[in-house]
Amino acid sequence: MTTLQELLDQQAAVNRQISEIRTAERARAISDVRALMAQHGLTLADVSSAHSASQKGVAKAAGKKVAPKYRDPGTGATWTGRGLKPKWMAAAVAAGKTPGDFAI
Repeated sequence: MTTLQELLDQQAAVNRQISEIRTAERARAISDVRALMAQHGLTLADVSSAHSASQKGVAKAAGKKVAPKYRDPGTGATWTGRGLKPKWMAAAVAAGKTPGDFAI
């Protein structure tokens, strides 16, 4: 039967092997990236600016407010036309009205 100390020693050996393999794979990946950058004439600024430009576009679009398109004449509640249809609009459409009847 294996003792606790033997298992801990095996665990330490496996952890060392994992660390060594990660270091080697990381060095290989860095080398590959540098080779690709040299092949395509890219600099670190090119790579980092492309990333930040795409992220700025996503963040800008995510926080953009949309003007309401529909208004409930009874309560004054509004809806942009995006997302789940509000209950007041669903009830009015079920009663035979059209969304155009509530257009702002």
